[in-house]
Amino acid sequence: MTTTHPGPQRSSRLAGFYKQPLADRLAAVAQWANLSPDDRAVLLGDAGLTPEQADHMIENVIGVYALPFGVATNFQINGEDVLVPMVVEEPSIVAGVSYAARLARGGGGFTTSADEPVMIGQIQVLDVDNVYAAAGRVWEARARLLEEANCCDRVLVELGGGARGIELRPLPETPAGPMLIVHLLFDVRDAMGANAINTTAERLAPMIAEITGGRVNLRILSNLADRRKARAECTIPAAALSTDAADGPAVARAIVEAAAFAVADPYRAATHNKGVMNGMDAVAIATGNDWRALEAGAHAWAARSGQYTSLTEWTLDARGDLHGQLELPVAVGTIGGATRVHPAAQIALRILGTRSASQLAQIMAAVGLAQNLAAIRALATEGIQRGHMSLHARQMAVAAGASGDAVTIVAERMVEDGIITTQHAAEILDALRRE
Repeated sequence: MTTTHPGPQRSSRLAGFYKQPLADRLAAVAQWANLSPDDRAVLLGDAGLTPEQADHMIENVIGVYALPFGVATNFQINGEDVLVPMVVEEPSIVAGVSYAARLARGGGGFTTSADEPVMIGQIQVLDVDNVYAAAGRVWEARARLLEEANCCDRVLVELGGGARGIELRPLPETPAGPMLIVHLLFDVRDAMGANAINTTAERLAPMIAEITGGRVNLRILSNLADRRKARAECTIPAAALSTDAADGPAVARAIVEAAAFAVADPYRAATHNKGVMNGMDAVAIATGNDWRALEAGAHAWAARSGQYTSLTEWTLDARGDLHGQLELPVAVGTIGGATRVHPAAQIALRILGTRSASQLAQIMAAVGLAQNLAAIRALATEGIQRGHMSLHARQMAVAAGASGDAVTIVAERMVEDGIITTQHAAEILDALRRE
């Protein structure tokens, strides 16, 4: 994975970053990504997506909606340091993933890879006498179909993308009767690919209907992009996992045991995998990508064996260190869609220092693995609520009407009392005002 930042090697290990005032954090990231004053204004909410721009993106627009834009630190991916933009409303996610990245950094950081960006377009054929015979006719015509597929987007083909193959899936028994599903494998390069796939499938539909003698119904991409997977792995030195209550090897074993729970039980796996997607979705939103497509592919992949299971695997290596790995479909792009329309998405890509969809997918896989580590480490040690609720307390304080320094004071007192509710925040704030 290669980023596009010029100049000497820099470190994403920004000690004490979270303690700095917002303005100082922004200044550091602006220097890192060479952001302009206009870019800073976008991140501060003084500029950015306008209602007029939003009106061209979706229907029935009445305004715009803002979410917190944070930056995860400490990431080292394939030997290069990366600052990771994340857009998310849930407390503890950015802090947790930054801490996990710091742990992984002690073991050499993350190693990642990605498949070629091949997406699947599905064409549904019904009303054929024999789905297997129809499949044979399509297979015989595959060269002609692939040639036609490449006529849709000559620019994409010139960039190295285009049709890669035809697959056939006869389904002799469905609730709607026999049907043949034709898969078009299509390399979409740096796009997410939905528009390219759907356009090409529409173009091929009449030809396939003629070849099969059947009736084409759906022509659409599949979000189970299992030809477009990304992978990440890391090793955490066991000693780095020690806490006040347990030594590192004990924590490593507890994490492996927690991970085994998710492998065996779908009820636990759903929450376990939500931790993975907490990180990946936040990067997808920051970069203007379709996080719903990402979720659909990830969860379908987790259930590919017939039982829903864990997306990650955590084991102990021969030295007793913790080793984690993640593989899943990651269909994201760096061109097209909201990525090119939303000003903050463009800034997010500049902070990442990448214009390649493959690089973005690899970063997202590393973030997903780190986020999963953060969650199960917390569960296996002090419990998820301790760190999460201390951050949640700040939200409760704001909801109760606190501002400025009072937010920190009210939040800290709620944590000390062990009562983190809006009502208790209001009581503490009222007492502060009387003081």
